[in-house]
Amino acid sequence: MLVQLLYASRAASTVTAEMTESILQQSRAKNPEMGITGVLCQGGDVFMQLLEGGRAPVNALYNTIVRDARHECVMLLHYREVSERRFAGWTMGHVRLDRTNPSLLLKYSERPLLDPFAVSGAASMALLEELIATAQIIGRAG
Repeated sequence: MLVQLLYASRAASTVTAEMTESILQQSRAKNPEMGITGVLCQGGDVFMQLLEGGRAPVNALYNTIVRDARHECVMLLHYREVSERRFAGWTMGHVRLDRTNPSLLLKYSERPLLDPFAVSGAASMALLEELIATAQIIGRAG
């Protein structure tokens, strides 16, 4: 059974390009063996990540993330069973929101910043769908 899990977290320390790259490299190295795909969005000190795959591996990975010292305030935003993957082409896609038109973020929240803590999980999912539609996801690695 396939599931999608969307969570948000705040960085425990200042976000650097090296930190984000480390998270992406780790994801791209380990996710294929677990059958997990998804996308990571990062804006300021906020991370929002969608994981998809089998229920047990996705839940296990989420529990690992909750304990990861790089993250604080980990919050589950959305969880659902799905019949097919939406991000099958990405072992872990990446969205750099500092390179995204602020009006796209403003469409889904009160301010033009990534703040999944202040919007519904459905709004965060809609934002991800729009990021796909506007080709904002980079780092495609299947």
